[in-house]
Amino acid sequence: MTEQCTDLTGKILIAMPGMLDPRFERSVVLICAHSAEGTMGLVLNRPLPEIGFRDLLGQLGIDTDDRTRGIEVRFGGPVEPGRGFVLHRVPEGGGDVDGTMRIGSHLAMTTTRDILEDLAQGNGPGDAVLALGYAGWGPGQLDDEMLANGWLTGEGADDLIFGHDNQGKWNAALRAQGVDPSLLSAAAGRA
Repeated sequence: MTEQCTDLTGKILIAMPGMLDPRFERSVVLICAHSAEGTMGLVLNRPLPEIGFRDLLGQLGIDTDDRTRGIEVRFGGPVEPGRGFVLHRVPEGGGDVDGTMRIGSHLAMTTTRDILEDLAQGNGPGDAVLALGYAGWGPGQLDDEMLANGWLTGEGADDLIFGHDNQGKWNAALRAQGVDPSLLSAAAGRA
């Protein structure tokens, strides 16, 4: 096992072209928690168009009406795919709420039914997406994958997190790091 890299919480991971796991091919992942115990993240560019937010609320017994916003539902990762995570901005002056985990100073992830009820009523955070499932790595696993050139790290940006151009996010994430996607090779090596 390798020594853990620096804290990646709030950073994004960009899958390199040689990524062998098809669930993460060309994916962009927001790291929500990174410690010696492991890593948890949400995939940002895999929409689940077959699952509508209103339908999901109906399955949970939460009433919807004309105030219910059109929240995008995404594949957050292969771990616990039946569990939902609302990724959102931290409201100005907002304190910590039970069931909410801060991701840096401006983002949070909430897992409570209350936030879904608020969103169904047209309330709650302005920018929000719902992710089903999450990406998880055991102790040192992500660090090893990064050292094997499986992932590139970078800074998250609002358009990557909340934007709707899911097909363009991988290219945009690479370009934001100064990398031309057309110059990348699937073959990894060490100098």
